[in-house]
Amino acid sequence: MTITPITTGLNTLLAPFSDVDADDLNIAWQTATVAGESFACTGREILLMRNDAGSNTVTITSVANAKNRSENLAAYAITGAEIAVWCGGLTLEKGWRQTDGTILVTASATDVSFAVLRLPARYP
Repeated sequence: MTITPITTGLNTLLAPFSDVDADDLNIAWQTATVAGESFACTGREILLMRNDAGSNTVTITSVANAKNRSENLAAYAITGAEIAVWCGGLTLEKGWRQTDGTILVTASATDVSFAVLRLPARYP
């Protein structure tokens, strides 16, 4: 199965005091595939996970960090109309960031949607 890049759900946040036009503050969501999704990690990403129906889970796959430790965030449950927030993309260190520079996330069903919020340039 092929990993799908999260593209439609990549939302760069506006910097403080930016001009705001129509739709600038909206969040674009991308429906999950059970094969998994990935997004480029620049060290400024926050992942939003939304459950659209039923009870589902999300797994975020890790890699060995600088101390050779790894542990997935496995089968994190989201139910009802919950939205979960994960800030593991706020680093360039090994651990969550795969060797190809992406974060890998997999949902248990297509009833889950993802959105990636990217902090503006020069943040943090």
